[in-house]
Amino acid sequence: MAAYILRRLLWTVLLLLVITAVTFVIFYVLPSGDPAKLRAGRSPSPETIAAIRHSLGLDKSLPVQYWEYIKKLVLHFDFGNSYVNDQPVKTLMFDRLPNTMFLVFGAAIIWFVAGVFIGIVSAVARGSFWDRFLMGGALVAISAPVYWLGLVALYLFANDIGVWHVFPGAGAYQDAHGFFHKAWTLVMPWLVLSAAFAAIYARLLRSNLLETMSEDYIRTARAKGLREKRVILRHGVRSAITPVITVLGLDIGILMGGAILTETVFNIDGIGRLSYDAIQRGDVSTIQGTTLVLALAVAIMSLVVDVLYAFLDPRVRY
Repeated sequence: MAAYILRRLLWTVLLLLVITAVTFVIFYVLPSGDPAKLRAGRSPSPETIAAIRHSLGLDKSLPVQYWEYIKKLVLHFDFGNSYVNDQPVKTLMFDRLPNTMFLVFGAAIIWFVAGVFIGIVSAVARGSFWDRFLMGGALVAISAPVYWLGLVALYLFANDIGVWHVFPGAGAYQDAHGFFHKAWTLVMPWLVLSAAFAAIYARLLRSNLLETMSEDYIRTARAKGLREKRVILRHGVRSAITPVITVLGLDIGILMGGAILTETVFNIDGIGRLSYDAIQRGDVSTIQGTTLVLALAVAIMSLVVDVLYAFLDPRVRY
């Protein structure tokens, strides 16, 4: 087990190095424009461009530039400076990262629990009314765009503009203080963000569980006299849930780069909203930083999923 985890760690480190190299090539090498001019804003003077080129080390050779780039990232976690906001990119991202983490992990708990529960019920009651009802609802949830669902939720349930004054509306999270108050303002964003994911997980688990329940070892477990509940949960779900764990890790990693639509609709200052504003304003340093955070989150979550595999499925250890 330890050797397996060590191998995955080494592969993750190598993957992160490749990601930083690709990011460096995209933002510094490809002919998409002079990085110094892109960071200098509109109508910059030659002196400003020269100063930025020197501060970024663009007047050095490419290998030296990449080495300096890696040193800043590894030793100081330095993503550069946003010339649009006149702040370090690290400060901008770290101020908003907790908001995104709170939104994503809260929604992930909801969509994982709901998706697994619905998938199990639909698989066990295959062909019944509940199976058709739950899978039909899942299809509707998958088809509904997040921004549309968020706007409908605000119209129906927001305290300020909703038909029924149930939940805090857009922008309430910024004014909330304390864990429970902030959590209450995120109930509606959590439900909106988790709707489509829960539906996808339910359909995926149902399909895998139906296939798993026809395996020989399931019939053997039943023949031994095990209770049906134990057969389903201990043997069936444990085998069928492995692909769901894979999707969960990737989804969380991707959303850590910003749930842009949800954060925009509900006016939450997260990484996604920061990325959107940076693209709108041409803030290349911030775009580069948020891109690296997204890649880092996906790589780390992939590592976590690989380690979980070793516990969920003993065959992975070999």
